[in-house]
Amino acid sequence: MRDSGAPRSGARVACPGTPAAGWEDEPVSTPDSGEFVQSFARGLEVMRAFDAQHPELTLSEVARRASITRAAARRFLLTLETLGYLRFDGKSFRLTPRVLEFGFSYLSALSLPEIAQPHLETLSRDVGESVSAAVLDGTDIVYVARVPTRRIMSVRITIGTRFPAYATSMGRVLLAGMPEAGVDAALAASSPQHLTDRTLTAPEELRAELDRVRAQGWALVDGELEPGLRSIAVPVRGRDGGVVAALNVSTSATRDSVERLTDEYLPPLRDAAAAVEAELRLV
Repeated sequence: MRDSGAPRSGARVACPGTPAAGWEDEPVSTPDSGEFVQSFARGLEVMRAFDAQHPELTLSEVARRASITRAAARRFLLTLETLGYLRFDGKSFRLTPRVLEFGFSYLSALSLPEIAQPHLETLSRDVGESVSAAVLDGTDIVYVARVPTRRIMSVRITIGTRFPAYATSMGRVLLAGMPEAGVDAALAASSPQHLTDRTLTAPEELRAELDRVRAQGWALVDGELEPGLRSIAVPVRGRDGGVVAALNVSTSATRDSVERLTDEYLPPLRDAAAAVEAELRLV
């Protein structure tokens, strides 16, 4: 997974998910409505075709991954290249740093990363392990702040890294904070798969685990996302008491026992979440 510190942020909102002023009563556009711009959606799919496993793609590969024709892919790619979001070496395309404008525009309007970062730094010093903050986006968690100490995953974690919520400690905390109907919909849309031989995938097992997480106020995942990775997470609540984010401590199974996570890491992790919550209430 991927490592990085959190970016600086400017303007603030109280918590993720808060609608912008004036938009509360606007209708939601759907793919079959007259307000939905299909060509724009396809252009976004072209950009999403690139990821950590596919940093460089040919025209044909982009067309296949975005499920569009080669002709359409060519138009989108050349447009994005002209705007500076892609570069072409004569054979394949690659995203440029300019695409970060989109992510940092979101983060700059979100108080959570800026508030959480110093508390994560203190927590990481206290426990000597990598710590992170994430929010829920559909069926995935998205990292919004992080303090890495050592490489414990096969893939490097960066701001914006996504993982399936059902298989992560932060994801289970976030899912457990949702209304029951939302949990059912999220699990149904997740199509859980065995990422390791320990991954819970059966709906009834996942619901039982989420009930346990909701009751105890924290989640621990042991080798379900990647073999040898252990993590423990707690929720971060907004002004209204709803869960808006999660914090976690990640470590290696060869270095730390499950008991150490619950006995030594959980108390300072809870303290860090409480400190973040106290500041979010002031925003």
